[in-house]
Amino acid sequence: MKDLANSAYIHGETVFEAEGLTKVYDMGEVQIHALRGVDMELYAGELVAFLGPSGSGKSTLLNILGGLDAASSGRVTYHGKELVGATDKELTEYRRSHVGFVFQFYNLIPSLTARENVAVVTEIATDPMEPEAALELVGLGDRLDHFPSQLSGGQQQRVAIARAIAKNPAVLLCDEPTGALDSETGIVVLEALARVNTELGTTTALITHNAGIADMADRIVRMSDGRISEILINEFKKAPHEIHW
Repeated sequence: MKDLANSAYIHGETVFEAEGLTKVYDMGEVQIHALRGVDMELYAGELVAFLGPSGSGKSTLLNILGGLDAASSGRVTYHGKELVGATDKELTEYRRSHVGFVFQFYNLIPSLTARENVAVVTEIATDPMEPEAALELVGLGDRLDHFPSQLSGGQQQRVAIARAIAKNPAVLLCDEPTGALDSETGIVVLEALARVNTELGTTTALITHNAGIADMADRIVRMSDGRISEILINEFKKAPHEIHW
């Protein structure tokens, strides 16, 4: 791997640009500094892994990029449009039209089938995929009418991925998507994410504690104590089935 500062890395269009990004949480008499001046860019079509211990600021950064949280100071733009200071209505439209989210826990509706869980999103999207196509993309074309209770944990997470991508987002933000899964099942989920990134060209940011998972990323962003400590380019990407942890 190469340090980004010393590389002739050729990237695509800039999707996100953050400068001096900070986030402070007021907890009564105590202030929690979650981000302490983050500068970074994410580029179109790349898959980036964010590594770091709990409390390093990974989730806070992705929540700000996704419009789920607001920065305390600094600036962050999406395709040149400023997100810091945007109204709630503007952020809602931004999330609905441009961003898909995948979390550690699947948050599926138990009373709905896989197809229906995905359709919940497609019904409010402007240019959605068919639910069946999204589920086929993550390898669940034969589980359309199964309820969450009839699916394994890995299958439920892949339904969650299908739901996230069904609205055709430009960006997919994933926070510990394999955190609740064993390694064998996790690799199947990672294969679904890699396929989405490759076939749809979706810019994908993946938070993980697991350094092994970073081997599938184009770039690796290491975070510590609310700061980016290192950005590396992965010259020897591995397929998910080649990863071990």
